[in-house]
Amino acid sequence: MAVDGNWNLTMTTPMGEQQAMLSLKAADGTLTGTLGAAGNTAEIFDGIASGDNVSWKVSIDKPMPLTLEFTGTVSGDSISGEMGIGPMGSFPFAGARA
Repeated sequence: MAVDGNWNLTMTTPMGEQQAMLSLKAADGTLTGTLGAAGNTAEIFDGIASGDNVSWKVSIDKPMPLTLEFTGTVSGDSISGEMGIGPMGSFPFAGARA
């Protein structure tokens, strides 16, 4: 799938821009992988890949316990979308294939 591979992400957050490494693999509509940022790596869950559209969740515990909910679109070597941060709202993310 076009989404498979490693991605360098820039996420806009209430604490400023954060960099992350996203690794994705799609099979039969299911999206799996990991998201690594600030020295921590977490498995993604509830991942869905449908054509160029992707969505997944990841739980973090720093700077506080949260579940981040991502929805985005892959276009060639670019990925972009929105990241939901629970009660703090949604913020954009963008990235390029690593």
